[in-house]
Amino acid sequence: MEEMFTGQALVINIAFIILGFFFHAYISKTNAIAASKQSKSILSEAEREADVMRREAKVLAKDAVLRAREKSEKEISSQRKDILDLEKRVVEREKTLSSKLDMLSSKELQLTGRLTEIHDQKDGLKEKQNKLEELIRDENLRIEDAASLSKDEARKVIMSRMENELEGETQGLIRHAQRAAKQEAEKKARELISIAVQRYAADTVSDITTSNVPLVSDDIKGRIIGKEGRNIKSFEAVTGVNVLIDETPELVVLSSFDPIRREVARVALTELIEDGRIHPVRIEETVAKVRTDLDTTMRHAGEEALFGLGITGVAPELVQILGKLKFRTSYKQNVLDHSVEAAHLISMMAAELGLDTKIAKRCGIFHDIGKALDHEIEGGHASIGENLLRKYGEDPLVYKAIGSQHEDMDRSNVYAVLCDAADAMTAARPGARMETTDLYIERLSKIEKICNQYTGVKSSYAVQAGREIRIMVEPDKFNDHGTLLLARNIAKQIGREVKIPGIVRVTVIREMRCVEYAK
Repeated sequence: MEEMFTGQALVINIAFIILGFFFHAYISKTNAIAASKQSKSILSEAEREADVMRREAKVLAKDAVLRAREKSEKEISSQRKDILDLEKRVVEREKTLSSKLDMLSSKELQLTGRLTEIHDQKDGLKEKQNKLEELIRDENLRIEDAASLSKDEARKVIMSRMENELEGETQGLIRHAQRAAKQEAEKKARELISIAVQRYAADTVSDITTSNVPLVSDDIKGRIIGKEGRNIKSFEAVTGVNVLIDETPELVVLSSFDPIRREVARVALTELIEDGRIHPVRIEETVAKVRTDLDTTMRHAGEEALFGLGITGVAPELVQILGKLKFRTSYKQNVLDHSVEAAHLISMMAAELGLDTKIAKRCGIFHDIGKALDHEIEGGHASIGENLLRKYGEDPLVYKAIGSQHEDMDRSNVYAVLCDAADAMTAARPGARMETTDLYIERLSKIEKICNQYTGVKSSYAVQAGREIRIMVEPDKFNDHGTLLLARNIAKQIGREVKIPGIVRVTVIREMRCVEYAK
């Protein structure tokens, strides 16, 4: 019984499976038919849209063709109009040219007739010229016969006489003009300089290359030297100066050609002695602090110099650089004091000439500012100062006057001339500048060597401490005019090749001695 029920159930299951299979096949076929219908409808719709787009494209293309045709027709009509206008202008110009050609033809006929007349006149003039030349030849022959000289010889004689006469007159005029100009210039210059010197007076102080540090007692020398010299070695290495400790009681000498280093060392050593703690670490700290303080000191020095002269509106960088001149010397003359003195002198001379005293003061105070940086920047102090003042917005009159000092003097800039004069006045005052014996002898030898290299110079002597050079020349090789040129050339060469404090006077002496014996 159970087996029968099991068999029936299996048959039923198989029947259901077959029915499910046929049902699934029917549904799949139905879906396929529906999908086919849907794809056909989509395809037909796409074909309709494509047909619509094709028609629209044709319409747009036709519109574009019509617009292009209209545009080309307009351009062609415009070009046709331009061509017609050009044709009209060409026709008018052709008419104008034809009328001008007619005028030229008529003028050519007139000129032809005029040229014919000129040729006839030229022939007549040639005949007259030939007659005149014959007469001149006859007269020349008569003169040559009478004077026993040819024409060329007579011309040479006359020309030589005229040259001698003109040379003498020219030299006389030159000497007279130079004498008058020199007298007038010396008179004016003497008045200006005397007025400026009378109105200004300053002490003359000469700096040296050493600084002295006083000591309370000689016991401190041992502490400065330190164990095995470590303190003094450290101090010299940090400051860059030489410390001289000898038997001089209660005194230490600091030696250096750099005045700023020497001042840093002097102040630092003074503070170390007062503090009492002298060792390498303390030395480095003190020197660093003093260098910082010295920048402030230099700025104050620049501000005080400008304030004393009443100068305002100076860039802070220029004030700092100007303060460095407080520790710079030239021939042992303090450059900042020298600049202040030059500013006063040029201001007084400018006032006498009716010039701007403010510009003059700025020229004087800044004329040596390039010396503060000449060890850092290549070039002479004049060009360095000019570039520096231009950079920081100074007046063109000021930096041009600074840049044209000494051998580059611009005579058209009156402030440059006054600046050079004031510089020479402050440097040439007695005691203002000093130099070593070796440099002094070298300078005099170089000046004498320059003078002796000229042909015709017998000897030369530097006198008045090198302020004047006297040159003896051979009298038969120079005339008065030649001695003048020789003095001028030697003065120019000395100014170019020798560094001189102030002015050197060049005197050329030409002496002619005639000796005869009576018997």
